[in-house]
This record gives sequence, structure tokens and C-alpha cells, in this order.
Amino acid sequence: MKISFFDVATATALSQILPVLLLALMVELRRTELHRRGGRFHITRGAMAAFFGAFAIIETVLVLSIDGRLYPFRWSDLVAALVIFALLWLLFIMSMVPSRREHEKALEAEAKAQATGESTEARAKATADDDDEEDDDAM
Repeated sequence: MKISFFDVATATALSQILPVLLLALMVELRRTELHRRGGRFHITRGAMAAFFGAFAIIETVLVLSIDGRLYPFRWSDLVAALVIFALLWLLFIMSMVPSRREHEKALEAEAKAQATGESTEARAKATADDDDEEDDDAM
């Protein structure tokens, strides 16, 4: 039994081109900070996780199909595909970690709030309310 999704040339080309496109997407994601905007960032992160999961599965299938068949596969293809899958998830996790600058800003805001006697929770609520007002103004 032989299962084939792509021919050799297509699988090889896509398995090389798609990671470059994903890297470009990650650069733009970090630049725009889309995953940290608004009050619904959990939904955005969930959607991005689903996208990365689908991308990782597609890339794994492409790497397994490089020899022209998905099944039966060589063990070396399976190991390479699993390594790529793990690296893609590591890239996703690392893209969600706040940068040092963002961490320092959060620490400064907390120190400022403590110096003025304002609680961190009250400050966070005020910031969230300001963000909601900005979103309403944008519409």
C-alpha cells in the first residue's frame, strides 16, 4: 500500500519555501505585536496556535512526502519531520514570550504604581478601560 499526496518536486519545493514564509510572518507578528493587542488577546493567541499547529502538520506531511510517498516512510524522514515539528512549536512559544523591553515597561509601571500608592489591579483596570475607549473611538 502506497499513500502519496504530493509528487517529489512539489513536496521538496513546498517544504523549503513554507518555512521561509512562516519566518517572514513571525517577523511581522513581532513588529506589529498583533498577539498583544486589545482585550481579546487570548482568542488571538488561540487562533495563532491553531494556525501554527496546522502549519506544523502540513510541514511534517511535506517532509515525509519528499521521497514521493507519505506511507511507507523512511525512519530518517520521520525523525526529520518530528524535529521540524518540534522546532516550529518552539518558534511559536518563543514568539509569545514578551520581549525584555516589554518586561521592563511592566516593571516600571508597577514600581510607579507602588510609589504613588495605586494598586496594580486598579492600574491594570484603568489601562484596560483606556484601551476599550480607544477601540470605541477607532470605530
